[in-house]
Amino acid sequence: MDILGLLATAAEVEERGFGLNADILETNVINLAIIFALLVYGGRNFLGNILSERKTAIEEELREVEQNNEAAKVALATQQEKLSQAEAEAAALLATAQDNAKTVRDSIVAQAVRDVERMKASAAQDLEADRERVILQLRQRVVALALQQAETTAIQQLDGSAQQKLIDRSLAMLGGR
Repeated sequence: MDILGLLATAAEVEERGFGLNADILETNVINLAIIFALLVYGGRNFLGNILSERKTAIEEELREVEQNNEAAKVALATQQEKLSQAEAEAAALLATAQDNAKTVRDSIVAQAVRDVERMKASAAQDLEADRERVILQLRQRVVALALQQAETTAIQQLDGSAQQKLIDRSLAMLGGR
């Protein structure tokens, strides 16, 4: 029926001459049929190639995305392993630092105890030396005072003849030696 319609339209055009067909429905259907026929006949391969190329490109992009996803998973696992190792190293370093700090603290405390004991011993020695020096000074002073007192008493109690006898006897003892 389309062919008859086309022939009738062609006959009308010949009768009237060349002109515009103002019937919108009739002209649109014909134009759509022509375009559809051209698309089916000539565009089948063209559209098939475009769709095939598009399908191939999409499949390739999906493969790349999957590869990138797998690479990202591997990189994530690697980074998580490195993070775990870094955390373990940090924990080991912290434990070592705490042990070193305890050792240094214990060493400082032990040195402080030794210093305190040394200072106590030194203070005790100084105190003992000061005590002995004071005792020696007191003895010397007591001896000096006793000699002075004895001399004063001897001078007061001895008269001239007794003094002379004492001197003679002392000289005799010295000479008799």
